Amino acid sequence: MVVDMTKGNPLRLILMFSFPLIIGNIFQQLYAVVDTIIVGRYVGPNALAGVGTTGAIFSLTNSMVIGMASGFSIMVAQKYGAKDNNGVKLAVGSNIILTLMTTIIITILMLILIHPLLRFMNTPEEIYYYAQSYITIIVAGIFTQAFYNTAAGILRAIGDSRTPIYFLVLACILNIILDLVFIIKFDMGVAGAGYATNVSQGIAALLCIIYSYKKFDVLKLTAKDFKVPKFYYEAHLKMGIPMSIQFSILSFGIISVQGVINSFGASAIAAYTAANKVILIMMQPIVTYGVAVATYVGQNKGALNFIRIKEGVRTAAIINIFTGIIIGIIMIVFGKEISSLFLDNPSVQMLEMTGMALNYAAYFYIPLGFIFVYRNALQSMNRPVMPMLSGAIELTTRVAIAYTLPKYIGFAGVCLADPLTWLITAIPLMWVYFIEIKKSLRLQGAENEN
Repeated sequence: MVVDMTKGNPLRLILMFSFPLIIGNIFQQLYAVVDTIIVGRYVGPNALAGVGTTGAIFSLTNSMVIGMASGFSIMVAQKYGAKDNNGVKLAVGSNIILTLMTTIIITILMLILIHPLLRFMNTPEEIYYYAQSYITIIVAGIFTQAFYNTAAGILRAIGDSRTPIYFLVLACILNIILDLVFIIKFDMGVAGAGYATNVSQGIAALLCIIYSYKKFDVLKLTAKDFKVPKFYYEAHLKMGIPMSIQFSILSFGIISVQGVINSFGASAIAAYTAANKVILIMMQPIVTYGVAVATYVGQNKGALNFIRIKEGVRTAAIINIFTGIIIGIIMIVFGKEISSLFLDNPSVQMLEMTGMALNYAAYFYIPLGFIFVYRNALQSMNRPVMPMLSGAIELTTRVAIAYTLPKYIGFAGVCLADPLTWLITAIPLMWVYFIEIKKSLRLQGAENEN
């Protein structure tokens, strides 16, 4: 179902658009979760730590891909909101071409960087083989992630948030089956988990592309839709490059923190990996509200309705407050039990470390939600500078905290790095958004008077 966000109640639209996305994002996280559970239980704790320590490298690679896909989809949403069907086709055609080119570059770059990054993160020797084997396979198949996110981003830009989820759920089920077959039956170890993820995500991407072409006339491209004026490429890159840099900067921060975590040993790595999986799953609702805001603001920016943008962003922020409170309570009460699913016979120390990471994160989900809402709103208003700068703020803050606090309070300092960073990053994003929306409303008011 396609949702036109230029009319109707913002609360209803955002929730209706977000609900299937929440389910889909949780399932997308389950790719890594299932890999983690099966590897931890059937290959061993060192294999689990090896897969866990690659999360930062995977995040860096995937962030560059997702950043590009997210940026490239903004123009699609704007053209759709402006009811410019020909513009939608050209925006999609140029999107596909740029996705192919950038994915090739990202794949080659990251394959070259795997070894230096693992060494930079102080990856212990006993888990190095597992880490390198797993992440090399994942990076080599990153084009499956790229084309799924591109196809899903295009569908979301025209208001269809449900269809990509159906295919993702199917792919997740397939991933579980392939994990069990490759790891348990064929004894492929961590490599089996990597192959299972790539094959499953590739099928989801293929299904999205076929569906888009067959279902929507506006997405039925012909050869002429790939002969795109230079302006489209420039506009895509203007949004895609800052978002990719922004996401990548965040991942460099994660890599730096991972290096500190690795210095505490394999048990700490496994404990933090388990906690981080829970944190990532629990943050999916607020991540999703950010995606909904991007589409909502993009379509209404195309329709030049800034009053409606202000109303929708305020609504999303309120939703995030209530969601953050609920998530925080769940994590404090049940987080340790959930994270124990990832650990086979965990020690008391490992459970204490896991609980510490979860409890600190639980109190800061509201500012994290604000980051996603206001960052995506600014991006879709064609204001990419502050979102990119916020990535730099996030990087420096996370690294500074991770490399100082642990010297005084040990592992707790690592656990505080992300939560404190969320708080510090949210403030300037909110400040700039309020300035920009007031400016846009003032200009629109002047135009309406004329």
